[in-house]
Amino acid sequence: MLNEYQQSALYLQAERSPFPGIANPQPHQLYRNPQLDIRSRQLGPIFPGHIRVQMIYAGICGTDIHLVNPDLITGYVQSSAPAYLPDEGRLIGHEGVGKILEVASDVTGLTVCQFVAFESIQSCHACEACRQGQFNQCLNSKLIGMEVNGIFGTVVDIPAILAFDVSRFGNSDRSLQAAACLEPAGVAFLACANAAVSASDRVAILGAGPIGLLTVMLCRLAFGASFVCVVEPSEYRKNLARKWADESLTPDQFKSDHGVFDVLIDTSGDLDLVSASITRLRHNGRVCLLARSGRALVVDSVDHIISSNISIMGSRGHLGGIYERLAALYENGRLPIDEIVTKVISGLSELAEHLKTPDLVTQDNCKVLCRFD
Repeated sequence: MLNEYQQSALYLQAERSPFPGIANPQPHQLYRNPQLDIRSRQLGPIFPGHIRVQMIYAGICGTDIHLVNPDLITGYVQSSAPAYLPDEGRLIGHEGVGKILEVASDVTGLTVCQFVAFESIQSCHACEACRQGQFNQCLNSKLIGMEVNGIFGTVVDIPAILAFDVSRFGNSDRSLQAAACLEPAGVAFLACANAAVSASDRVAILGAGPIGLLTVMLCRLAFGASFVCVVEPSEYRKNLARKWADESLTPDQFKSDHGVFDVLIDTSGDLDLVSASITRLRHNGRVCLLARSGRALVVDSVDHIISSNISIMGSRGHLGGIYERLAALYENGRLPIDEIVTKVISGLSELAEHLKTPDLVTQDNCKVLCRFD
Protein backbone atom coordinates (compact mmCIF):
# COMPACT_ATOMS: atom_id res chain seq x y z
CA MET A 1 0.00 0.00 0.00
CA LEU A 2 1.38 3.41 -0.95
CA ASN A 3 1.69 5.65 2.06
CA GLU A 4 2.02 8.94 0.22
CA TYR A 5 -0.68 10.73 -1.79
CA GLN A 6 -0.50 13.99 -3.71
CA GLN A 7 -3.78 15.74 -3.12
CA SER A 8 -5.43 19.13 -3.28
CA ALA A 9 -7.49 20.67 -0.50
CA LEU A 10 -9.39 23.86 0.26
CA TYR A 11 -8.06 25.80 3.25
CA LEU A 12 -9.41 28.83 5.07
CA GLN A 13 -7.16 31.39 6.74
CA ALA A 14 -8.23 34.40 8.80
CA GLU A 15 -6.73 37.08 11.04
CA ARG A 16 -7.14 36.43 14.74
CA SER A 17 -8.38 39.75 16.12
CA PRO A 18 -10.57 39.51 19.26
CA PHE A 19 -13.38 42.04 19.30
CA PRO A 20 -12.65 44.62 22.04
CA GLY A 21 -14.46 44.28 25.35
CA ILE A 22 -15.62 40.66 24.97
CA ALA A 23 -14.15 38.22 27.49
CA ASN A 24 -14.74 34.99 25.57
CA PRO A 25 -15.27 35.92 21.93
CA GLN A 26 -17.00 33.50 19.59
CA PRO A 27 -15.67 32.99 16.04
CA HIS A 28 -17.76 35.85 14.65
CA GLN A 29 -16.06 38.09 17.21
CA LEU A 30 -12.58 36.61 16.81
CA TYR A 31 -11.63 35.97 13.15
CA ARG A 32 -11.46 38.63 10.44
CA ASN A 33 -10.82 38.86 6.70
CA PRO A 34 -11.19 35.16 5.78
CA GLN A 35 -9.36 33.96 2.67
CA LEU A 36 -9.75 30.67 0.76
CA ASP A 37 -6.72 28.90 -0.66
CA ILE A 38 -6.50 25.75 -2.80
CA ARG A 39 -3.32 23.90 -1.87
CA SER A 40 -1.45 20.87 -3.06
CA ARG A 41 -0.04 18.77 -0.27
CA GLN A 42 1.61 15.43 0.27
CA LEU A 43 0.02 13.01 2.71
CA GLY A 44 2.51 10.77 4.48
CA PRO A 45 1.86 7.62 6.52
CA ILE A 46 -1.62 7.37 7.97
CA PHE A 47 -2.04 8.07 11.68
CA PRO A 48 -3.37 5.42 14.09
CA GLY A 49 -7.15 5.35 14.37
CA HIS A 50 -7.63 6.97 10.96
CA ILE A 51 -8.77 6.06 7.47
CA ARG A 52 -7.66 7.64 4.20
CA VAL A 53 -10.54 8.47 1.90
CA GLN A 54 -10.83 9.47 -1.74
CA MET A 55 -13.65 12.01 -1.69
CA ILE A 56 -16.52 11.61 -4.15
CA TYR A 57 -19.11 14.18 -3.06
CA ALA A 58 -19.01 16.97 -0.47
CA GLY A 59 -21.89 19.20 0.51
CA ILE A 60 -21.89 22.96 1.08
CA CYS A 61 -23.38 23.82 4.46
CA GLY A 62 -24.63 27.21 5.61
CA THR A 63 -21.99 27.08 8.35
CA ASP A 64 -19.27 26.83 5.69
CA ILE A 65 -20.68 29.89 3.90
CA HIS A 66 -20.90 31.89 7.13
CA LEU A 67 -17.31 30.97 8.00
CA VAL A 68 -15.96 31.96 4.59
CA ASN A 69 -17.85 35.23 4.11
CA PRO A 70 -17.15 38.25 6.33
CA ASP A 71 -19.57 40.80 7.62
CA LEU A 72 -19.41 43.65 5.09
CA ILE A 73 -19.04 46.27 7.83
CA THR A 74 -16.80 44.66 10.44
CA GLY A 75 -14.87 42.13 8.33
CA TYR A 76 -15.44 39.40 10.92
CA VAL A 77 -16.64 35.96 9.82
CA GLN A 78 -20.38 35.48 10.20
CA SER A 79 -20.34 32.02 11.79
CA SER A 80 -20.79 31.72 15.56
CA ALA A 81 -20.30 27.93 15.55
CA PRO A 82 -17.21 26.68 17.44
CA ALA A 83 -14.13 27.08 15.26
CA TYR A 84 -10.37 27.19 15.62
CA LEU A 85 -8.48 28.61 12.66
CA PRO A 86 -4.72 28.20 13.15
CA ASP A 87 -2.30 30.57 11.47
CA GLU A 88 -1.53 27.99 8.78
CA GLY A 89 -5.24 27.66 7.95
CA ARG A 90 -7.98 25.10 8.36
CA LEU A 91 -9.09 22.44 5.88
CA ILE A 92 -12.85 23.05 5.98
CA GLY A 93 -15.94 20.98 5.09
CA HIS A 94 -17.88 18.36 7.04
CA GLU A 95 -20.59 16.83 4.82
CA GLY A 96 -19.73 14.17 2.28
CA VAL A 97 -19.06 10.65 1.08
CA GLY A 98 -15.95 8.92 -0.22
CA LYS A 99 -14.18 5.62 -0.86
CA ILE A 100 -11.63 4.19 1.57
CA LEU A 101 -8.10 4.01 0.16
CA GLU A 102 -6.25 2.95 3.29
CA VAL A 103 -7.02 1.88 6.86
CA ALA A 104 -4.65 2.27 9.82
CA SER A 105 -3.46 -1.03 11.28
CA ASP A 106 -5.36 -0.51 14.54
CA VAL A 107 -8.72 0.16 12.87
CA THR A 108 -11.31 -2.62 12.77
CA GLY A 109 -14.69 -2.86 11.04
CA LEU A 110 -13.68 -0.83 7.98
CA THR A 111 -11.90 -2.02 4.85
CA VAL A 112 -10.39 -0.61 1.67
CA CYS A 113 -12.93 0.14 -1.12
CA GLN A 114 -15.87 0.64 1.23
CA PHE A 115 -17.96 3.77 0.68
CA VAL A 116 -18.29 5.89 3.83
CA ALA A 117 -20.12 9.00 4.98
CA PHE A 118 -19.03 10.94 8.04
CA GLU A 119 -20.33 12.20 11.31
CA SER A 120 -19.33 15.80 11.95
CA ILE A 121 -18.67 15.85 15.71
CA GLN A 122 -15.52 14.16 16.96
CA SER A 123 -16.29 12.94 20.49
CA CYS A 124 -13.87 11.70 23.14
CA HIS A 125 -16.06 8.72 24.22
CA ALA A 126 -14.65 9.12 27.74
CA CYS A 127 -16.32 12.13 29.39
CA GLU A 128 -19.53 11.98 31.40
CA ALA A 129 -21.73 13.05 28.48
CA CYS A 130 -20.21 10.42 26.17
CA ARG A 131 -20.59 7.69 28.81
CA GLN A 132 -24.29 8.60 28.94
CA GLY A 133 -24.54 8.18 25.15
CA GLN A 134 -24.92 11.92 24.53
CA PHE A 135 -22.04 12.11 22.06
CA ASN A 136 -23.09 15.43 20.58
CA GLN A 137 -22.73 16.92 24.07
CA CYS A 138 -19.19 15.63 24.52
CA LEU A 139 -17.27 17.93 26.84
CA ASN A 140 -14.19 17.57 24.64
CA SER A 141 -15.89 17.56 21.24
CA LYS A 142 -14.33 18.96 18.08
CA LEU A 143 -16.24 19.94 14.95
CA ILE A 144 -14.85 18.49 11.73
CA GLY A 145 -13.86 21.22 9.29
CA MET A 146 -14.17 23.87 12.01
CA GLU A 147 -11.97 22.92 14.96
CA VAL A 148 -10.05 20.10 13.26
CA ASN A 149 -9.38 19.50 9.57
CA GLY A 150 -12.32 18.53 7.38
CA ILE A 151 -13.09 16.96 4.03
CA PHE A 152 -12.92 19.58 1.25
CA GLY A 153 -10.06 17.76 -0.44
CA THR A 154 -9.47 15.12 -3.07
CA VAL A 155 -7.94 12.72 -0.51
CA VAL A 156 -8.42 13.25 3.23
CA ASP A 157 -7.61 11.50 6.50
CA ILE A 158 -10.52 11.11 8.91
CA PRO A 159 -10.83 9.47 12.35
CA ALA A 160 -12.26 6.02 11.68
CA ILE A 161 -14.79 6.39 14.47
CA LEU A 162 -16.55 9.08 12.41
CA ALA A 163 -17.02 6.86 9.33
CA PHE A 164 -20.36 5.22 8.54
CA ASP A 165 -20.34 2.44 5.95
CA VAL A 166 -22.81 3.26 3.16
CA SER A 167 -21.64 0.57 0.73
CA ARG A 168 -25.05 -1.06 1.01
CA PHE A 169 -26.55 2.00 -0.72
CA GLY A 170 -24.72 1.04 -3.91
CA ASN A 171 -22.48 3.26 -6.01
CA SER A 172 -24.99 5.04 -8.24
CA ASP A 173 -24.90 8.83 -8.32
CA ARG A 174 -28.27 8.97 -6.61
CA SER A 175 -27.22 6.73 -3.72
CA LEU A 176 -23.88 8.51 -3.25
CA GLN A 177 -25.61 11.90 -3.24
CA ALA A 178 -28.01 10.62 -0.59
CA ALA A 179 -25.07 9.38 1.47
CA ALA A 180 -23.40 12.79 1.19
CA CYS A 181 -26.52 14.30 2.76
CA LEU A 182 -26.70 12.00 5.79
CA GLU A 183 -25.10 14.61 8.06
CA PRO A 184 -27.72 17.35 7.53
CA ALA A 185 -30.42 14.66 7.60
CA GLY A 186 -29.09 13.59 11.00
CA VAL A 187 -29.35 17.16 12.25
CA ALA A 188 -32.96 17.34 11.07
CA PHE A 189 -33.80 13.94 12.57
CA LEU A 190 -32.44 14.88 15.99
CA ALA A 191 -34.42 18.13 15.95
CA CYS A 192 -37.65 16.22 15.27
CA ALA A 193 -36.79 13.73 18.02
CA ASN A 194 -35.87 16.44 20.54
CA ALA A 195 -39.11 18.29 19.76
CA ALA A 196 -41.02 15.02 20.23
CA VAL A 197 -42.92 15.43 16.96
CA SER A 198 -45.83 12.98 16.93
CA ALA A 199 -48.82 11.98 14.83
CA SER A 200 -51.21 14.56 16.27
CA ASP A 201 -48.88 17.53 15.97
CA ARG A 202 -49.15 20.63 13.83
CA VAL A 203 -45.58 21.69 13.03
CA ALA A 204 -44.23 25.01 11.72
CA ILE A 205 -40.71 24.92 10.24
CA LEU A 206 -38.88 28.20 9.67
CA GLY A 207 -36.55 27.91 6.69
CA ALA A 208 -36.56 25.51 3.71
CA GLY A 209 -32.84 25.24 3.12
CA PRO A 210 -31.35 21.73 3.16
CA ILE A 211 -31.91 21.08 6.88
CA GLY A 212 -35.31 22.78 6.84
CA LEU A 213 -36.45 20.73 3.84
CA LEU A 214 -35.18 17.52 5.43
CA THR A 215 -37.08 18.47 8.61
CA VAL A 216 -40.24 18.91 6.53
CA MET A 217 -39.68 15.48 4.95
CA LEU A 218 -39.05 13.78 8.28
CA CYS A 219 -42.03 15.39 10.02
CA ARG A 220 -44.30 14.13 7.26
CA LEU A 221 -42.72 10.81 6.23
CA ALA A 222 -41.10 9.48 9.40
CA PHE A 223 -42.61 11.22 12.45
CA GLY A 224 -46.16 11.38 11.06
CA ALA A 225 -47.07 14.98 11.92
CA SER A 226 -50.68 15.74 11.10
CA PHE A 227 -49.92 19.14 9.54
CA VAL A 228 -46.64 20.70 8.36
CA CYS A 229 -46.21 24.37 7.49
CA VAL A 230 -42.92 25.66 6.09
CA VAL A 231 -41.93 29.33 6.15
CA GLU A 232 -39.38 30.45 3.55
CA PRO A 233 -38.67 33.76 1.73
CA SER A 234 -37.10 32.10 -1.35
CA GLU A 235 -39.77 31.33 -3.94
CA TYR A 236 -37.70 28.43 -5.31
CA ARG A 237 -37.24 26.75 -1.93
CA LYS A 238 -40.82 27.47 -0.90
CA ASN A 239 -42.11 25.74 -4.03
CA LEU A 240 -39.70 22.82 -3.58
CA ALA A 241 -41.03 22.25 -0.06
CA ARG A 242 -44.64 22.06 -1.27
CA LYS A 243 -44.10 18.42 -2.25
CA TRP A 244 -44.05 17.48 1.44
CA ALA A 245 -45.55 20.46 3.30
CA ASP A 246 -49.28 21.08 3.72
CA GLU A 247 -48.64 24.81 3.58
CA SER A 248 -45.70 26.82 2.23
CA LEU A 249 -45.64 30.51 3.17
CA THR A 250 -43.38 33.54 3.06
CA PRO A 251 -42.50 35.08 6.45
CA ASP A 252 -44.98 37.91 5.84
CA GLN A 253 -47.74 35.43 4.98
CA PHE A 254 -46.92 33.44 8.11
CA LYS A 255 -47.08 36.56 10.29
CA SER A 256 -50.57 37.38 8.99
CA ASP A 257 -51.75 33.78 9.36
CA HIS A 258 -53.70 32.87 12.50
CA GLY A 259 -52.98 29.15 12.67
CA VAL A 260 -51.71 27.57 15.88
CA PHE A 261 -49.05 24.90 16.26
CA ASP A 262 -47.69 22.32 18.65
CA VAL A 263 -44.10 22.54 17.46
CA LEU A 264 -41.95 25.34 16.03
CA ILE A 265 -38.59 24.31 14.55
CA ASP A 266 -36.25 27.10 13.46
CA THR A 267 -33.65 26.30 10.79
CA SER A 268 -33.48 29.89 9.49
CA GLY A 269 -31.89 31.93 12.28
CA ASP A 270 -34.72 34.48 12.04
CA LEU A 271 -34.99 35.01 15.79
CA ASP A 272 -37.42 37.91 15.47
CA LEU A 273 -39.86 35.56 13.75
CA VAL A 274 -39.21 32.89 16.39
CA SER A 275 -40.02 35.35 19.16
CA ALA A 276 -43.16 36.59 17.41
CA SER A 277 -44.38 33.03 16.86
CA ILE A 278 -44.18 31.72 20.42
CA THR A 279 -47.68 32.96 21.28
CA ARG A 280 -49.02 30.79 18.45
CA LEU A 281 -47.96 27.62 20.23
CA ARG A 282 -50.64 25.60 21.95
CA HIS A 283 -50.41 24.12 25.45
CA ASN A 284 -47.32 21.94 25.92
CA GLY A 285 -45.84 23.45 22.75
CA ARG A 286 -42.16 23.05 21.89
CA VAL A 287 -39.69 25.44 20.25
CA CYS A 288 -36.58 23.82 18.81
CA LEU A 289 -33.66 26.01 17.68
CA LEU A 290 -31.08 24.73 15.17
CA ALA A 291 -29.71 27.77 13.36
CA ARG A 292 -26.82 29.71 14.88
CA SER A 293 -26.68 33.46 14.32
CA GLY A 294 -24.74 34.85 17.29
CA ARG A 295 -27.75 37.06 18.01
CA ALA A 296 -29.90 37.25 21.13
CA LEU A 297 -33.36 35.69 21.27
CA VAL A 298 -35.64 38.27 22.87
CA VAL A 299 -38.68 36.66 24.49
CA ASP A 300 -41.50 38.96 25.53
CA SER A 301 -44.23 36.34 25.92
CA VAL A 302 -43.14 34.84 29.25
CA ASP A 303 -46.70 34.68 30.60
CA HIS A 304 -47.77 32.57 27.63
CA ILE A 305 -44.72 30.32 28.05
CA ILE A 306 -45.57 29.75 31.72
CA SER A 307 -49.34 29.36 31.31
CA SER A 308 -49.08 27.05 28.30
CA ASN A 309 -46.07 25.08 29.55
CA ILE A 310 -43.98 25.97 26.48
CA SER A 311 -40.51 24.41 26.17
CA ILE A 312 -37.63 26.14 24.35
CA MET A 313 -34.68 23.92 23.46
CA GLY A 314 -31.58 23.82 21.33
CA SER A 315 -30.62 20.89 19.13
CA ARG A 316 -27.00 20.26 18.16
CA GLY A 317 -25.78 17.90 15.48
CA HIS A 318 -26.86 14.28 15.73
CA LEU A 319 -26.59 11.48 18.26
CA GLY A 320 -24.90 8.14 17.72
CA GLY A 321 -27.25 5.69 16.00
CA ILE A 322 -29.22 8.22 13.95
CA TYR A 323 -27.39 7.33 10.72
CA GLU A 324 -28.61 3.74 11.06
CA ARG A 325 -32.20 4.95 11.29
CA LEU A 326 -31.77 7.29 8.34
CA ALA A 327 -30.15 4.51 6.28
CA ALA A 328 -33.12 2.24 7.00
CA LEU A 329 -35.59 4.96 6.00
CA TYR A 330 -33.69 5.64 2.77
CA GLU A 331 -33.21 2.00 1.83
CA ASN A 332 -36.90 1.25 2.40
CA GLY A 333 -38.00 4.17 0.24
CA ARG A 334 -39.39 6.14 3.17
CA LEU A 335 -37.05 9.14 2.97
CA PRO A 336 -35.82 10.48 -0.42
CA ILE A 337 -32.74 12.23 1.00
CA ASP A 338 -31.24 12.77 -2.44
CA GLU A 339 -34.17 14.95 -3.53
CA ILE A 340 -32.78 17.93 -1.61
CA VAL A 341 -29.84 18.00 -4.08
CA THR A 342 -30.54 20.64 -6.73
CA LYS A 343 -27.07 21.34 -8.11
CA VAL A 344 -23.79 19.47 -8.58
CA ILE A 345 -20.56 21.34 -9.23
CA SER A 346 -17.14 19.92 -10.02
CA GLY A 347 -13.77 20.38 -8.32
CA LEU A 348 -12.23 22.65 -5.72
CA SER A 349 -12.18 25.79 -7.90
CA GLU A 350 -15.95 25.69 -8.40
CA LEU A 351 -16.39 24.83 -4.73
CA ALA A 352 -14.37 27.89 -3.68
CA GLU A 353 -16.33 30.10 -6.09
CA HIS A 354 -19.66 28.94 -4.68
CA LEU A 355 -18.52 29.34 -1.09
CA LYS A 356 -17.43 32.93 -1.77
CA THR A 357 -20.62 33.74 -3.72
CA PRO A 358 -23.52 32.67 -1.47
CA ASP A 359 -26.19 33.58 -4.03
CA LEU A 360 -24.94 30.70 -6.22
CA VAL A 361 -25.91 28.36 -3.38
CA THR A 362 -29.01 29.97 -1.89
CA GLN A 363 -30.76 31.39 -4.95
CA ASP A 364 -32.73 28.81 -6.94
CA ASN A 365 -31.03 25.95 -5.07
CA CYS A 366 -31.37 23.81 -1.99
CA LYS A 367 -28.40 21.49 -1.42
CA VAL A 368 -25.34 22.03 -3.59
CA LEU A 369 -22.84 19.16 -3.82
CA CYS A 370 -19.30 19.22 -5.15
CA ARG A 371 -18.15 16.20 -7.16
CA PHE A 372 -14.46 15.27 -6.91
CA ASP A 373 -13.41 13.57 -10.15
